[in-house]
Amino acid sequence: MDDCEETRPLLVNDEHTDEDRSEQDSYLDKVKNGKLYIATFAAVLGPLSFGFVLGYSSPAIPELSKIQDPRLQLSTEEASWFGSVVTIGAALGGLLGGWIVEKIGRKLSLMFCALPFICGFTIIIAAQNHWMLYVGRVLTGLASGVTSLVVPLYISETAHERVRGTMGSCVQLMVVIGIMGAYITGLFLDWRWLAVASSIPPTLMLVCMCFMPETPRFLLSQGKRREAEEALRFLRGPDAPTEWECARIEEAYKNEEQSFSLADLKDPGVFKPLGIGIMMMLLQQLTGINAIMFYAETIFEQAHFKSSDVATVIVAATQVVFTAIAAAIMDKAGRKILLILSGVTMCVSEAVFGVYFKLTVNHNNSSLASLLTDAQGSLAEQPPTDLAWLAVGSMGLFIAGFALGWGPTPWLVMSEIFPTRVRGLGSALCVLTNWTCAFIVTKTFQNLMDAISSAGTFWMFSGLCALNVIFTAIFVPETKGKTLEEIQARFKGSYQR
Repeated sequence: MDDCEETRPLLVNDEHTDEDRSEQDSYLDKVKNGKLYIATFAAVLGPLSFGFVLGYSSPAIPELSKIQDPRLQLSTEEASWFGSVVTIGAALGGLLGGWIVEKIGRKLSLMFCALPFICGFTIIIAAQNHWMLYVGRVLTGLASGVTSLVVPLYISETAHERVRGTMGSCVQLMVVIGIMGAYITGLFLDWRWLAVASSIPPTLMLVCMCFMPETPRFLLSQGKRREAEEALRFLRGPDAPTEWECARIEEAYKNEEQSFSLADLKDPGVFKPLGIGIMMMLLQQLTGINAIMFYAETIFEQAHFKSSDVATVIVAATQVVFTAIAAAIMDKAGRKILLILSGVTMCVSEAVFGVYFKLTVNHNNSSLASLLTDAQGSLAEQPPTDLAWLAVGSMGLFIAGFALGWGPTPWLVMSEIFPTRVRGLGSALCVLTNWTCAFIVTKTFQNLMDAISSAGTFWMFSGLCALNVIFTAIFVPETKGKTLEEIQARFKGSYQR
C-alpha cells in the first residue's frame, strides 16, 4: 500500500509531463515562422558585420605593408597588432554587452552595437596614421564582442524549440559568410573601399532592427506583459494562441529569483551552466583553429596553388558550406552528437598535421620563419606526389570538422543554458573567456612553436580536441527540442535528485 502511494505522484507527474508536451506540440503546429525568420535575419546582420571585421585584415594587411605613405605603412609587428587588437576590443565588448543587454534590452543593444561598427570603419576609411587604424579596429572589435553576446541571446529568446538550433547556428554561419565576403571583396577593392563595403551590413542591421520586436522573455522580466504578447503575435503568427506561451514563460520567471547575488553561485542552476559555458568557450579556442588558419596560405603555396588569395577564399567557402550543413541538421541530429563528431574529426586531422610537419620540417631549427622556409624547401625537392597534399587534406578535414560542431555550437549552447537572471552576466563571462583565450593563443603561438616544435604544437592541439570529446560526453547537456525553461529546470532538477 505504501509503495503504491509512493509511486502515485511519479505517475501523476509523468501524465502531467505528457499532457504538457501534447499541449506544446499542438501549439507549435499552429505557429507560422515567416516573421521569426525575418527577425532572425535582421539580427544576424550583426554576425555578418563581425565576419567582415575578422576577414578585413587578411586582404588589408598586405596592402598596408606595401603602401607608399610612411604614416600608414605597417611593419611586421604593427601588422600583427592591426590583426589581433580586434580581440582586445571584443573581450571588452563582451563585458559591456553583458551589462547593456540587461539594462536596455536585447533589441536596443543590437542597435547600439551598430554604432561602433560604423564609427570604427569610418575612422579606418579616414585614417591618416597608425593610431587611427588601431582605434578603428578596436571599435569594430568592441562592436563584435557585443554582437557575439547579444545576437545568440536575441535568437534563443525569440525562436521556439523546433527551430532554435537552426536559427542559433545561423550566427556562426553569417560570421563565416562575412569572412568570405571580406576575402572576395578584397580581391577587387583596395583597403579603404573594403572598409566602406564592410560598413554596409551594420548600417542595414541598424535600420532593420527598428522594425523588429524586443524578446518576449525580456519584456516579461520587465513586467510588460501586453508588449510581450504583441511580440509573440508578431513572431508566431496570427493563428497561434500566444497567451499560452506567454503564461508559460511568465510562470517560469515567477518561480525564479528576480535578481542575482553571489550566493546564487551555490545554486546548481547557476554554477553548472556557467562552468559548462566557460569551458566550452575555452576549449573552442584551444582546438587550434587560429593556428590552422595561420598556416592556410603557406600550405596552399606548398601545394603549388598559383594564387594564395583565391586559396583563402576556398578555405572560407569550406567553412560556409559545413557551417550551413550544421545549421540545417542541428535540430535533427542534436548539439551533443555534432560536438563529439566535430571533436573526433579535429583530433584526427591535427594528429595528421603533426605527422606532416614531423616528416617535412627540420625541427632542430624551430623558429617559425625557419619552419616555413624548411618546409617549403624540402617540399620543393620532393616528387610531384609531395606531402603538401597531406597537409591540404588534413587542413580541409579540420576546417570541415570545426565548422560542423565546435564552431557554431558553443555560441548556441551559451544562449540556451543560463537562467534569465544571470543570462547577461553568464554570457559576458563566456564571451570574455573566448576572446581573451583567442588573443593569448594568437600572440603566444610563435613562442609555442619555438618551445615544442611545429609537430609538437599540433599534437598538443590534437590532444586538446580529444579532451573536448570527453568533456562533451560527460558534461554537455543535450538541448535539442527543449524549451529554455526546460533546460534550466534540468540543471536545478539534477540538484534536487
